[in-house]
Order: sequence, then structure tokens, then C-alpha cells
Amino acid sequence: MAEYIESLQKLAEQFGRLEGVGRKSAMRMAFSVLDMSSETANELALAIIEAKQKIHLCPICQNITDRDLCLVCADEGRDRSVVCVVSDPKAVISMEKVREYKGMYHVLGGVISPMNGITPDKLKIKELLARLSEGEIQEVIVATNPTVEGEATAMYLSRILKPLGIKVSRLAYGISVGADIEYADAVTLNRALEGRREI
Repeated sequence: MAEYIESLQKLAEQFGRLEGVGRKSAMRMAFSVLDMSSETANELALAIIEAKQKIHLCPICQNITDRDLCLVCADEGRDRSVVCVVSDPKAVISMEKVREYKGMYHVLGGVISPMNGITPDKLKIKELLARLSEGEIQEVIVATNPTVEGEATAMYLSRILKPLGIKVSRLAYGISVGADIEYADAVTLNRALEGRREI
């Protein structure tokens, strides 16, 4: 029956575009919208539009923000000599939950994955190098996921950063191989941060 209602099908298809949302979940989400009041549905639609219009990349660290600078880059109390390099904004949120890390971040916007057409020039590496050229940064902590692509990205960064005289370290494996940083708990992340090693 739902397949014959074109507007419902279109709505489910849009939800199906979201990462990690399968066909059945997308249809459940579409039905949830139908169960909402018109006011709530409008608020949802407006929240999506507002997020798309207001959220942009921080010009310093490439994290997402709705201000001129992200909260971390705007915080004068952060240690600007250390930069934690992550693949995406979700990893920044996870690292901040630890509440132990007081340095800065740099978001690459992905990891090197030639099979998926992601080469180093498609990541925010040029922006990282520009930050390093200012001379304030002494250590780069590479916090990409412990996957094949994450490791390849870490090794690539190490190769280009070490000749610059920058200390390059990697999160220790308190995080299991193949896991995503965004799903790690605070204790595991803290252990990984404390046990980071130079690469």
C-alpha cells in the first residue's frame, strides 16, 4: 500500500539517502513524519534548512560550526602547540567528550581511499600544512580510525610532516582495529590518547 502513495515513497527515499538508514528504517521514519502534527513537521523541515544554511567549515580547523570560528579555535585557553588530526567532525565530538585533551583539531574531511576515489588532494591536508607553516604547532596527533584507510592516511601524514621537524604521534590502540572513533567510550579514548606513540 505504502508503495502506491507517491509522496510517502518520495519522503522515504529522502530518508534512505541518510548514512546508515536502510529501506525499512526510511519507511518507518516517513511514517513518523506522518504521525507528527503539521507544526512539528514544519519545525523539522525548518531545522534541516537552517542547519544547511548556517553550518559551514571553520576557516582554521575545517570542523563544522555556525559561528565565525568553531568553539575550539575560538577558545584562547586551548594548547595551540598540539593538533589532533581527525577524519570527520563526529570524531571531534567524541574526543571532546573525554575532557582530557586540551589541544586543537584539524578535520581532514575523510581518509585516503583510492578505491573510492579519495586521494590526498581531496582532503584538507593543504590547509593543515598552511597551519604548520605558522610555526606554533609542535606535535600532530593522528587520530584516524584504525582501519586500512585510516592507517594509510596516518602513514601518509607522517611521511610529509616529519621532514618539517614536527613530532607526529598516533593514538594508541585502546581502540580496537576496525572500530570507529565516534563509537568509542570516553575511557577507551582517554587511554588511546595517553598511550599515543610517535610514527
